[in-house]
Amino acid sequence: MRHFISLTTNVGLRTSKFRAAITFYQQIRLKSRRLAFPLVAFSAGLLLVQPCVATPGQWEFTGSLNTARYRHTATLLLDGKVLVAGGANNIALASAELYDPASGTWSPTGSLNTARYLHTATLLSDGRVFVAAGYNSALGGALASAEIYDPTTGTWTATAGLTNARFGHTATLLTTGKVILAGGGASRLVGPAEVYDPATGTWSFADQLHRAFHTATLLPDGKVLVAGGKIPEHWLKSVRLYDPTTNVWSPTGDLNKARDNHTATLLSDGKVLVAGGFKYPGFENASSELYDPATGTWANTRRLNNRRDSHTATLLADGMVLVAGGADRTGIIASAEIYDPALEDWMLTGSLNTARYYHTGTLLPSGKVLVAGGADNSTLLASAELYEPGIQSPNVDRQDTAQNPGN
Repeated sequence: MRHFISLTTNVGLRTSKFRAAITFYQQIRLKSRRLAFPLVAFSAGLLLVQPCVATPGQWEFTGSLNTARYRHTATLLLDGKVLVAGGANNIALASAELYDPASGTWSPTGSLNTARYLHTATLLSDGRVFVAAGYNSALGGALASAEIYDPTTGTWTATAGLTNARFGHTATLLTTGKVILAGGGASRLVGPAEVYDPATGTWSFADQLHRAFHTATLLPDGKVLVAGGKIPEHWLKSVRLYDPTTNVWSPTGDLNKARDNHTATLLSDGKVLVAGGFKYPGFENASSELYDPATGTWANTRRLNNRRDSHTATLLADGMVLVAGGADRTGIIASAEIYDPALEDWMLTGSLNTARYYHTGTLLPSGKVLVAGGADNSTLLASAELYEPGIQSPNVDRQDTAQNPGN
C-alpha cells in the first residue's frame, strides 16, 4: 500500500504522485515504508575499480559516483564522457560528476548554481548541456531557474528562467535546436509549455499541456509525442502531438492503458515503444505498447516479464531496447530484459548486481550501457554498473499474449 508524507519535510524512496489539486505535489506516495533521507545509509558500491572481462548479457560494477544520489540526470557528452548532475539524498544536490569510460572512474566537475532534482538535462546542438526547473524544498519547492554546462570549461552559467516553475516535466530538443519544456507542476499543474532558444537565451510560450510524469519523444518528422502521465488523482491514456511549425498540441490515438513513470523509446523503424509504468489502484504495469506515427494508433505488444515503473529504457546499437531495474508492488527490482522489435517480444537478460530505481541509463559509444545511482528499498546508491549487450534468455511457457497483455 502506498502512503503519504510531506514533500516539505521528508522525501521518501518511492515514486512521486499527485493527491489533489489543492495539495498538489505536497504529498509523496511510498511503496512500502517511510524513509527519511537523514536516516538513510549510503552505498558507495565498489571503492576500487577492478579490471574484469565483460560477459555478454551481464552487468559488471564500474567506478562509483562520489556522491550517492537519485532523481538526477545523466547526459552523454560529445567526447563520450557522461555528465551526472544534481539529484537528491537528504537534500537537493548541486554537485555534478563526469564518468570517463576509458578509466571507468568518476571525477567532480563544476557544481550547479542551484541545487535541484526532478529537473531535466538536454544536450544542445553545440555540445553544451541545458538544465531546467526541478525541485528544491529549501528554496520553496518547484524551480523556474535554468543553467547551461560548458564541457570545455567545466562550469555552469545561469540563463533566463522559465515563467512557470515546474517539476515532473519533460524537455525535448527540437530539430530547430530549440528546447520545449512541457507539463509538470508546482502548487498545481502548469498549463503553458515553454520553448527555450539557446541562440538568444530567451523563452517563448507554446500551447497548453496539462499533465506530469509523462514521456516526450521526438519523432522523425520533427513532432513531439507526449504519452500518458498524471493529473491530480487521475492517470492518463491520452496522447498529444506537438507541431513546432504551428506551436500547437493536437490529439492522437490514446494508449490502451493509462500510466505514469513509464518509459518511451523511439525505435529504428520510427515507432515508439512505451513500457511499464504505474497506475493506482492497478499498481505497476507489465504491459507495453507500440505507437505507429503513420496511423496515429497504439497496438499492444508482448508484456514485460516483470511489472515495473521508475525503470530505465535504453535503445541499443542493434536496435533492441534494454529495460533495467525499477519497482513493483514487492519492492525495488534488479531484473533486466531486452525488447526485440523484430519479434515484438521481451527476453530476460542478466540482472543488475544491485536492485535500483530512479537511476539513470546511458548508452556509451562502445555500445555498453551505464547505469548509475538510484535507490533500493532502504539505501541511496553511489554504485554504477555496465551492461555488455549480447545474450538474452528466450521466454518459454509464458501464458500471456499481445491480445491479453495484462497490467
